[in-house]
Amino acid sequence: MKSAIRIALAAALAVPAAGLADSWSIDGSHSRAGFSVRHLVISDVKGEFTKLSGKVSIDEKDLAKSSVEATIEAGSIDTREPKRDNHLRSEDFFDVARCPTITFKSTKVEPGADGKVKVAGDLTMRCTTKPVVLEGELTQPIKDQMGGTRRGFSATTKINRKDFGVSWSKVADVGPVVADEVRIDVQAEIVKS
Repeated sequence: MKSAIRIALAAALAVPAAGLADSWSIDGSHSRAGFSVRHLVISDVKGEFTKLSGKVSIDEKDLAKSSVEATIEAGSIDTREPKRDNHLRSEDFFDVARCPTITFKSTKVEPGADGKVKVAGDLTMRCTTKPVVLEGELTQPIKDQMGGTRRGFSATTKINRKDFGVSWSKVADVGPVVADEVRIDVQAEIVKS
């Protein structure tokens, strides 16, 4: 009887458990986290962060059991204008000296049809954490030219910058110099570990 139990236990351990999640890493050189904000109520100013990393856990059998953690170096901001970038790094905006990273940690993944997905989570920016929902798409896995497995993840959301303590503001004749609403756009390639 004991040998039958040992054989059954060994067989169970040899078969991978159904629904185990695969580990993926964000490929920072093929990913971007961008934003867009209205300037002087007449045009949008866009920027991005050039240093992005993180990990993703994907459960192919049940995407709702998947998770995402990402880290952005706030000082890597690039709006194509060095003076503006330095101001954005200051305590008026991202306060990089005190809060060097922006992080996102998922709390819920809601799969939809045709690769659509909603990822709820906690966004920490300027040392303040608030819940946000990213709406996007997860592509099917592909093999890259080196034989690795990759997928794409794209998502967008909107936040109010003042919710995160980014409250610097000036008013011009036409209205605020910087709008409160910020649109966030993430384009990421993830590589299977």
